[in-house]
Amino acid sequence: MKTFAKIRFYWGAFVISSLVALGMIPLIILFPKYKGTIMHKLNRAIIFLMGAKLKQYGKRDEDANIFLINHQGIMDIIALEAVENRHFRWVAKKELFETPWFGLLLKHGDMISVDRENKAGLIKLLKDAKISVEEKHRAIAIFPEGTRGAEQELLSFKAGPKLIANKLNLRVQPIVITGSKYVLNEHNRTGHSGTIHLHYLDAFDVADAPKEWYEDTREKMQECIDQEYKNGVER
Repeated sequence: MKTFAKIRFYWGAFVISSLVALGMIPLIILFPKYKGTIMHKLNRAIIFLMGAKLKQYGKRDEDANIFLINHQGIMDIIALEAVENRHFRWVAKKELFETPWFGLLLKHGDMISVDRENKAGLIKLLKDAKISVEEKHRAIAIFPEGTRGAEQELLSFKAGPKLIANKLNLRVQPIVITGSKYVLNEHNRTGHSGTIHLHYLDAFDVADAPKEWYEDTREKMQECIDQEYKNGVER
Protein backbone atom coordinates (compact mmCIF):
# COMPACT_ATOMS: atom_id res chain seq x y z
CA MET A 1 0.00 0.00 0.00
CA LYS A 2 2.89 2.38 0.73
CA THR A 3 4.22 1.91 -2.79
CA PHE A 4 0.82 2.65 -4.29
CA ALA A 5 0.51 5.75 -2.06
CA LYS A 6 3.90 6.94 -3.35
CA ILE A 7 2.80 6.41 -6.95
CA ARG A 8 -0.39 8.38 -6.29
CA PHE A 9 1.67 11.23 -4.84
CA TYR A 10 3.87 11.51 -7.93
CA TRP A 11 0.84 11.19 -10.17
CA GLY A 12 -0.80 14.05 -8.26
CA ALA A 13 2.34 16.15 -8.48
CA PHE A 14 2.52 15.49 -12.23
CA VAL A 15 -1.14 16.42 -12.75
CA ILE A 16 -0.80 19.67 -10.79
CA SER A 17 2.47 20.71 -12.45
CA SER A 18 1.27 19.84 -15.94
CA LEU A 19 -2.07 21.64 -15.74
CA VAL A 20 -0.48 24.69 -14.15
CA ALA A 21 2.42 24.90 -16.64
CA LEU A 22 0.58 23.86 -19.81
CA GLY A 23 -2.93 25.03 -19.00
CA MET A 24 -3.39 27.74 -16.38
CA ILE A 25 -0.39 29.94 -17.07
CA PRO A 26 -0.73 30.16 -20.90
CA LEU A 27 -4.51 30.61 -20.70
CA ILE A 28 -4.55 33.37 -18.10
CA ILE A 29 -1.85 35.21 -20.07
CA LEU A 30 -3.85 34.91 -23.30
CA PHE A 31 -7.26 35.54 -21.72
CA PRO A 32 -6.67 37.74 -18.64
CA LYS A 33 -10.34 38.74 -18.38
CA TYR A 34 -11.28 35.12 -17.75
CA LYS A 35 -8.46 34.11 -15.43
CA GLY A 36 -10.81 33.43 -12.53
CA THR A 37 -12.97 31.07 -14.60
CA ILE A 38 -9.89 29.39 -16.08
CA MET A 39 -8.44 28.71 -12.63
CA HIS A 40 -11.70 27.35 -11.25
CA LYS A 41 -12.26 24.96 -14.14
CA LEU A 42 -8.70 23.65 -14.27
CA ASN A 43 -8.57 23.15 -10.51
CA ARG A 44 -11.75 21.07 -10.84
CA ALA A 45 -9.93 19.07 -13.52
CA ILE A 46 -7.02 18.50 -11.11
CA ILE A 47 -9.39 17.18 -8.43
CA PHE A 48 -11.02 14.84 -10.95
CA LEU A 49 -7.74 13.50 -12.37
CA MET A 50 -6.40 12.86 -8.88
CA GLY A 51 -9.47 10.81 -8.02
CA ALA A 52 -10.45 13.10 -5.16
CA LYS A 53 -13.87 14.37 -4.11
CA LEU A 54 -15.04 17.60 -2.51
CA LYS A 55 -17.68 18.06 0.15
CA GLN A 56 -18.86 21.53 1.09
CA TYR A 57 -20.62 22.56 4.30
CA GLY A 58 -22.25 25.97 4.55
CA LYS A 59 -21.99 28.76 2.00
CA ARG A 60 -19.67 31.58 1.16
CA ASP A 61 -20.94 34.89 2.47
CA GLU A 62 -21.38 37.15 -0.57
CA ASP A 63 -20.35 40.23 1.43
CA ALA A 64 -17.25 38.75 3.04
CA ASN A 65 -14.05 40.31 1.75
CA ILE A 66 -11.42 38.40 3.69
CA PHE A 67 -11.31 34.63 4.21
CA LEU A 68 -9.18 33.04 6.94
CA ILE A 69 -8.21 29.48 6.01
CA ASN A 70 -6.23 26.76 7.80
CA HIS A 71 -3.38 25.35 5.75
CA GLN A 72 -1.69 21.95 5.42
CA GLY A 73 -0.71 21.85 1.75
CA ILE A 74 -1.29 22.83 -1.84
CA MET A 75 -4.53 20.85 -2.04
CA ASP A 76 -6.17 23.45 0.24
CA ILE A 77 -5.84 26.05 -2.52
CA ILE A 78 -6.82 23.66 -5.29
CA ALA A 79 -9.90 22.43 -3.40
CA LEU A 80 -11.16 25.92 -2.55
CA GLU A 81 -10.61 27.19 -6.09
CA ALA A 82 -12.42 24.12 -7.41
CA VAL A 83 -15.61 24.70 -5.39
CA GLU A 84 -15.60 28.47 -5.86
CA ASN A 85 -16.72 30.78 -8.65
CA ARG A 86 -15.34 33.92 -7.03
CA HIS A 87 -11.88 35.10 -8.02
CA PHE A 88 -9.98 35.34 -4.75
CA ARG A 89 -6.79 37.32 -4.35
CA TRP A 90 -4.49 34.93 -2.48
CA VAL A 91 -1.76 36.19 -0.16
CA ALA A 92 1.51 34.27 -0.58
CA LYS A 93 5.04 34.74 0.66
CA LYS A 94 7.41 36.59 -1.64
CA GLU A 95 9.60 33.52 -2.21
CA LEU A 96 6.76 31.68 -3.98
CA PHE A 97 6.54 34.44 -6.58
CA GLU A 98 10.15 33.64 -7.53
CA THR A 99 9.62 29.91 -8.14
CA PRO A 100 9.30 28.40 -11.65
CA TRP A 101 5.75 27.95 -12.95
CA PHE A 102 3.91 28.69 -9.72
CA GLY A 103 5.59 32.08 -9.51
CA LEU A 104 4.24 32.92 -12.96
CA LEU A 105 0.79 31.73 -11.92
CA LEU A 106 0.82 34.01 -8.88
CA LYS A 107 2.10 37.01 -10.83
CA HIS A 108 -0.30 36.69 -13.77
CA GLY A 109 -3.12 35.77 -11.41
CA ASP A 110 -2.50 39.16 -9.74
CA MET A 111 -2.07 37.71 -6.25
CA ILE A 112 -0.61 39.52 -3.24
CA SER A 113 3.06 39.09 -2.34
CA VAL A 114 4.19 39.51 1.26
CA ASP A 115 7.79 39.78 2.47
CA ARG A 116 7.77 38.27 5.96
CA GLU A 117 11.45 39.08 6.54
CA ASN A 118 10.98 42.81 6.03
CA LYS A 119 9.27 45.07 8.57
CA ALA A 120 7.86 47.13 5.72
CA GLY A 121 6.18 43.97 4.41
CA LEU A 122 3.20 44.45 6.72
CA ILE A 123 2.66 48.00 5.47
CA LYS A 124 2.76 46.80 1.86
CA LEU A 125 0.35 43.97 2.71
CA LEU A 126 -2.14 46.45 4.17
CA LYS A 127 -1.82 48.70 1.12
CA ASP A 128 -2.32 45.77 -1.29
CA ALA A 129 -5.32 44.55 0.71
CA LYS A 130 -6.92 47.99 0.55
CA ILE A 131 -6.45 48.10 -3.23
CA SER A 132 -7.83 44.58 -3.55
CA VAL A 133 -11.03 45.36 -1.65
CA GLU A 134 -11.70 48.97 -2.68
CA GLU A 135 -10.40 49.10 -6.25
CA LYS A 136 -10.21 45.57 -7.63
CA HIS A 137 -13.27 44.35 -5.68
CA ARG A 138 -11.59 40.99 -5.09
CA ALA A 139 -11.85 39.18 -1.77
CA ILE A 140 -8.62 38.31 0.05
CA ALA A 141 -7.80 34.68 0.86
CA ILE A 142 -5.12 34.26 3.51
CA PHE A 143 -3.63 31.58 5.75
CA PRO A 144 -3.42 33.19 9.21
CA GLU A 145 -0.92 30.54 10.36
CA GLY A 146 1.49 31.98 7.80
CA THR A 147 2.83 28.57 6.79
CA ARG A 148 1.78 24.95 6.42
CA GLY A 149 0.92 23.10 9.57
CA ALA A 150 2.13 19.51 9.84
CA GLU A 151 -0.33 18.42 12.51
CA GLN A 152 -3.99 18.72 13.47
CA GLU A 153 -3.27 21.55 15.92
CA LEU A 154 -3.44 25.00 14.36
CA LEU A 155 -0.26 27.06 14.59
CA SER A 156 -0.32 30.50 16.17
CA PHE A 157 -2.05 33.09 13.99
CA LYS A 158 0.14 35.86 12.57
CA ALA A 159 -0.66 39.52 13.16
CA GLY A 160 -1.14 40.46 9.48
CA PRO A 161 -4.71 39.20 8.85
CA LYS A 162 -6.00 40.79 12.07
CA LEU A 163 -4.37 44.11 11.19
CA ILE A 164 -5.88 44.08 7.70
CA ALA A 165 -9.37 43.24 8.90
CA ASN A 166 -9.33 45.81 11.70
CA LYS A 167 -7.80 48.66 9.72
CA LEU A 168 -10.10 48.20 6.72
CA ASN A 169 -13.21 47.23 8.72
CA LEU A 170 -13.66 44.04 6.73
CA ARG A 171 -16.23 41.26 6.87
CA VAL A 172 -14.47 38.03 7.82
CA GLN A 173 -15.40 34.45 7.01
CA PRO A 174 -13.30 31.56 8.34
CA ILE A 175 -12.99 28.43 6.19
CA VAL A 176 -11.83 25.09 7.59
CA ILE A 177 -10.41 22.49 5.22
CA THR A 178 -9.78 18.88 6.28
CA GLY A 179 -8.78 15.74 4.41
CA SER A 180 -6.59 17.62 1.93
CA LYS A 181 -3.37 16.27 3.40
CA TYR A 182 -4.66 12.71 3.03
CA VAL A 183 -5.24 13.28 -0.69
CA LEU A 184 -1.73 14.70 -1.19
CA ASN A 185 0.78 14.72 1.66
CA GLU A 186 3.81 16.81 0.75
CA HIS A 187 5.65 15.94 3.97
CA ASN A 188 5.89 12.17 3.47
CA ARG A 189 5.13 12.14 -0.28
CA THR A 190 2.01 10.00 -0.25
CA GLY A 191 -1.30 10.31 -2.02
CA HIS A 192 -4.73 8.71 -1.71
CA SER A 193 -8.17 8.83 -3.23
CA GLY A 194 -10.17 10.68 -0.61
CA THR A 195 -12.64 13.44 0.16
CA ILE A 196 -11.64 16.99 0.99
CA HIS A 197 -14.09 18.69 3.35
CA LEU A 198 -14.63 22.46 3.22
CA HIS A 199 -16.50 24.13 6.09
CA TYR A 200 -17.65 27.72 5.62
CA LEU A 201 -18.08 29.07 9.16
CA ASP A 202 -20.26 32.05 10.06
CA ALA A 203 -19.12 35.40 8.71
CA PHE A 204 -18.99 38.56 10.81
CA ASP A 205 -18.07 42.24 10.61
CA VAL A 206 -15.02 43.08 12.70
CA ALA A 207 -16.57 46.45 13.53
CA ASP A 208 -19.29 44.63 15.48
CA ALA A 209 -17.12 41.81 16.82
CA PRO A 210 -15.55 41.62 20.30
CA LYS A 211 -11.95 42.73 20.73
CA GLU A 212 -10.80 39.11 20.92
CA TRP A 213 -12.45 38.11 17.63
CA TYR A 214 -9.17 36.88 16.13
CA GLU A 215 -8.39 34.55 19.03
CA ASP A 216 -12.04 33.40 19.14
CA THR A 217 -11.91 32.61 15.43
CA ARG A 218 -8.85 30.41 15.90
CA GLU A 219 -10.65 28.51 18.65
CA LYS A 220 -13.75 27.95 16.50
CA MET A 221 -11.63 26.75 13.59
CA GLN A 222 -9.74 24.36 15.87
CA GLU A 223 -13.02 23.01 17.26
CA CYS A 224 -14.24 22.34 13.72
CA ILE A 225 -10.99 20.54 12.82
CA ASP A 226 -11.10 18.41 15.97
CA GLN A 227 -14.74 17.48 15.36
CA GLU A 228 -14.00 16.50 11.77
CA TYR A 229 -11.23 14.11 12.78
CA LYS A 230 -13.36 12.79 15.62
CA ASN A 231 -15.99 11.95 13.00
CA GLY A 232 -13.46 9.92 11.04
CA VAL A 233 -12.11 12.31 8.40
CA GLU A 234 -8.83 10.87 7.12
CA ARG A 235 -5.69 12.78 8.02
